[in-house]
Amino acid sequence: MESFERIRERAIGLWGEQALQARLPVLATTSELIDHTDNYYLSAIVRRVFRAGLKHSLVDSKWPAFEEALWGFKPQSLALLSEEQIDALMQNRALIRHRGKLRTIPLNAQMVLDITAEHGSVGRFLSDWPSSDIIGLWRYLTKRGAHLGGRSASAFLRMVGKDTFMLSNDVVAALKAQGVVEKMPTAQRDLLLVQEVFNGWQEQSGAPLSEISMTLACSISSPH
Repeated sequence: MESFERIRERAIGLWGEQALQARLPVLATTSELIDHTDNYYLSAIVRRVFRAGLKHSLVDSKWPAFEEALWGFKPQSLALLSEEQIDALMQNRALIRHRGKLRTIPLNAQMVLDITAEHGSVGRFLSDWPSSDIIGLWRYLTKRGAHLGGRSASAFLRMVGKDTFMLSNDVVAALKAQGVVEKMPTAQRDLLLVQEVFNGWQEQSGAPLSEISMTLACSISSPH
């Protein structure tokens, strides 16, 4: 398996250093993660649920209407969202009217309330979770939330600026080339192995997981 520096050199060769740098995700600071409200995090969770399988630009264009219709994503209110209220939302043409996804809202609102009761706030919970076990955070969100399986948990974390790697098709292809996995890792054994490899690259480079992830993807695909 190659060192991260060698992988980075190949990515720069394909993209150029400036273009590669421009593609790196922006991370939130610890204080920024803590300062965001639970409303903010619930909004991001629900937006991620609606983004799954749809064009992100379409969902994002509808989000101001969602914020208005869903009371600014107050978890205390949305945890009590009734089927009758969901029926009313299904009549709102400004929204994406997907009953299955709308039904996840009270479930994810309750998760936010539970996290806050246990940890003080979602932001503090996220900031305290170590990057060396980011797959553990994915697993937590998948089990405790609704429709946050697959890539959705990591995508939500990327949206709010929590450091995480992403198992995109390019990242998985690069991991295959490095001999780490043979297919998309889904079993906990394979995910633990991937986490261990990312932890090793992080120790070598001091780079965040998100930078390692994007660099890995860019090491096998060019912009042309």
